[in-house]
Amino acid sequence: MSRQKQKNKDWKYPRNVFLVFLFAIFILFAKYCYLALSPNINGRNMKSFAANRNTVSKVLKAKRGTIYDSEKNVLAHNVTSYTLIAYLDSKRSTASKVHHVKDIDKTAKALAEVLECDEEDIRNRLQKGKDSGKYQIEFGTIGKNITEMKKSEIETLNLPGIDFEENYKRYYPNGDFASYILGYAKTNERKDEEGKIITSIDGELGIEAKFDDELKGTDGYLQYQQDRFGYKIPDTAETRIEALDGYNIYLTIDSNIQRFVETEVQSIQTRYSPEWTMISVMDAKTGDILASSGTPSFNPNLRDLVSYQNPLVSNAFEPGSTMKIYTYMCAIEKGTYNGSATFRSGSIEVADAVIKDWNNAGWGTITYDKGFEYSSNVGVSTMIGHFINKDELKECFKKYGFGQSTGIDLSKENAGTLGFKYPVEVANASFGQGINTTAIQHLKALSMLANNGQALTPHVVSKIIDPNTAKTMYKRKIEKSEVLVSESTVNKIKELMYNVVNSSDPEATGKKYAIDGFDVIGKTGTSQIYDEKRGGYLKGENDYIYSFAGMYPKDNPEIIIYAAIKKPNTPTSSTLSPSVVNLMKNIAKYRNMFEAGNQNSSSVTSLVLDSFINKKLEDVKNLLNQNNIQTVVIGSGDKVIAQYPNKGETVLSYDKVFLITNKDQGKMPDITGYSRSDVIYLMKTLGYKYELEGYGHVIEQSIKPGEDVGENTIKIKLEA
Repeated sequence: MSRQKQKNKDWKYPRNVFLVFLFAIFILFAKYCYLALSPNINGRNMKSFAANRNTVSKVLKAKRGTIYDSEKNVLAHNVTSYTLIAYLDSKRSTASKVHHVKDIDKTAKALAEVLECDEEDIRNRLQKGKDSGKYQIEFGTIGKNITEMKKSEIETLNLPGIDFEENYKRYYPNGDFASYILGYAKTNERKDEEGKIITSIDGELGIEAKFDDELKGTDGYLQYQQDRFGYKIPDTAETRIEALDGYNIYLTIDSNIQRFVETEVQSIQTRYSPEWTMISVMDAKTGDILASSGTPSFNPNLRDLVSYQNPLVSNAFEPGSTMKIYTYMCAIEKGTYNGSATFRSGSIEVADAVIKDWNNAGWGTITYDKGFEYSSNVGVSTMIGHFINKDELKECFKKYGFGQSTGIDLSKENAGTLGFKYPVEVANASFGQGINTTAIQHLKALSMLANNGQALTPHVVSKIIDPNTAKTMYKRKIEKSEVLVSESTVNKIKELMYNVVNSSDPEATGKKYAIDGFDVIGKTGTSQIYDEKRGGYLKGENDYIYSFAGMYPKDNPEIIIYAAIKKPNTPTSSTLSPSVVNLMKNIAKYRNMFEAGNQNSSSVTSLVLDSFINKKLEDVKNLLNQNNIQTVVIGSGDKVIAQYPNKGETVLSYDKVFLITNKDQGKMPDITGYSRSDVIYLMKTLGYKYELEGYGHVIEQSIKPGEDVGENTIKIKLEA
């Protein structure tokens, strides 16, 4: 073979390899051109795909509206919390700046000290996340709900790769306070169409639920371009739509009156351990709910609910004798009622049943007016057929607002029931058995007596404000019904209710609710409890619901109160009276109801106390006596060295002012007959150690009057 042919043969193989390589390069170049020039690859728009890889879209969360009381005190609002995160990917860092967790041991130790948790747990989380190649991690429960203060502590550590995600949660600064009115809202999580977790704060009870849409607001939107490290690219387009915060809601609740109510409800609960207790207060001229509380209650921050029944609007029960107000009202309005006519009390047969008075024996032959004062079941039952019939009674109850919702701006309102048909059912209904009513229905019905026969629609929302524009979106108006009963009927019912509380007759059922000068009018109620499981009424000694419906002052009522208690451990209607009386006094003092110029100022006076320290005793006593304020002097000195109540506090003529003088210090005063609150105030003023046993008024003290107290503990026994 010639040398040239051999040479051509030797180069044939490399040439073929080169041609194959050249062909591959051509294919790659063609593919590159296709990718670079074609707008769509495999049906996907490349421009959009590239943009989406670098485009960040964020939701700008709207702030949930704040709930205020009538004096603009915050009752519910959003607070910022943070979730701790750690970036583990070293690609976040540059040669000049570290943006990831580089030193795991140092980071774990520093975080553990601030978070007060196990260092090893944090180290393990960081190491496990790094080993698995995660870009970032969270720290479980120890890293959630970080406060602003704790966040600042962590930030001062200057730990590379440690960051925070901002969150919001609903917070109730007063805890268990007007809980069923406010309700609660909680943070929920859900996944959107792309699988991203979306958080929202949703109302689930009370005002939070009823006005959830108004409180939520409208989320905004932010879109911008980011680099591979997750930072915004400068000078690139940004799309931003601001969030619209939720509306702010102002309630009719007066926090001071609410505190009075909460205190008394807890006092009743502690003393009598009932199944439940409730007290609600309404402004008699506007229909505004000023306060409402009940047990069992809950802390909206903890959501430790036992019951979802709002005592004011959801809890329907047989009301008992408070319904006699409306049976009598119906007969008086019809014009057939004769209060001077008599009936035989004790018992009466209705169809195949025997209806008895609450004391079983009755009071002999008495008038119908006395029957109301004594709360006679026989008397009101006898009125059916004599003064009014079944249909008229039911129609009156409906007209007065029972058996239907009141229109209050709260969720889950129970309409109650008026299902009486047969003669014995009608008789029972006349004194509040066999029907179900709610507290809010009683408050609305009682408002007829304060407004010349017109009922008020109750409200708990005063106004709603859009914080984005400061525009008022809603403002409560006083809503009155048509005239449901005449002025003469109103005056007669007021007279009957006044006698229940203020009569000199020892048999009057509401005497324990009387307060000198307040002209309280009211009606007590005692109802049996129906056994839902076995039928019939419970027969236990304390298987009753006791209630009180009242208002004051009589001629121009300002305050309406409804209170009830179920199955107290002491089976007596007096379980409510001390607390309701104390509540009425506190409200009157707080609202200056009996200041100069008020129609009751002749019998009740108020005085804002000055400081009496170092003043002559006689001068102070003269000043207080001129204002009909009771004084209690401790010691035999002639100069005041301590006082209670203190300077700036308001007292009424029923209050005691304790004056401690400069002689006989350390001696035990005679406290026989003092109320529990008076004892507490006096002991604190004197600085004595003491122990209380029981409730009511003092009947016994371990250290006799005039003896030295020293460091001894005074044991004080009280009795209702």
